[in-house]
Amino acid sequence: MTSPMSPPAERLPLRERKKRRTREALIDTALEMFTERGFEATTLDELCAAVEVSKRTFFRTFASKEDVAMAPTQDLWNAVLDELRSHEPDGRPVLEQLQDTLFTALEGMSADRWTDRVRASRRLVARVPSIEAHGLHFCNRTCQSAIGILRQKLALPDAGDPRPRLALGMLLAATDCAFDAWASRPGSATRAELAAELRRAFDAIPASLTLTAGPVPGGAATR
Repeated sequence: MTSPMSPPAERLPLRERKKRRTREALIDTALEMFTERGFEATTLDELCAAVEVSKRTFFRTFASKEDVAMAPTQDLWNAVLDELRSHEPDGRPVLEQLQDTLFTALEGMSADRWTDRVRASRRLVARVPSIEAHGLHFCNRTCQSAIGILRQKLALPDAGDPRPRLALGMLLAATDCAFDAWASRPGSATRAELAAELRRAFDAIPASLTLTAGPVPGGAATR
């Protein structure tokens, strides 16, 4: 799979440039067809015909229709994992370092239409259970990879130490809130606006840890 943070197209060999163009054409066409025709109503044969590629070429690039539908979000999280692998801890709280890693990965998204693709993808996730299930499976695999990287980088002696998982869980929950707010905006939404939503969600984490719940005013019960 082509990395979203790989070198600019003009620096790649011709074969790699063709593979990247094919991958991006499949993503754009799939998201358009799934949105307009419906995910289940769009067959893989129709998608491949629209892009003028064989099913063999499709399966060399993606594992399924769900995989191509989730590709924009998966590209970001694969870039996050790459950032985690390449940088050493700097002594700050792990959650802060994870946030910086996400922002770095976000800035590295090289596809011109990445933001439009992500919004289209998230709207499909909200409507198609199989895409949502695929996303949850990918999220679980990504979390396990990230936790493994953190444990190695932090040299934690206790394999049962829950702190890396909890820090990552807070990052993911805040990120999901930010993406929901950003994707639901009317009209277009920029990468800078997404970054602003992420900062707003991250800033809310400390207050969420001390959020308390008391009796309903007046003793009224809720249903």
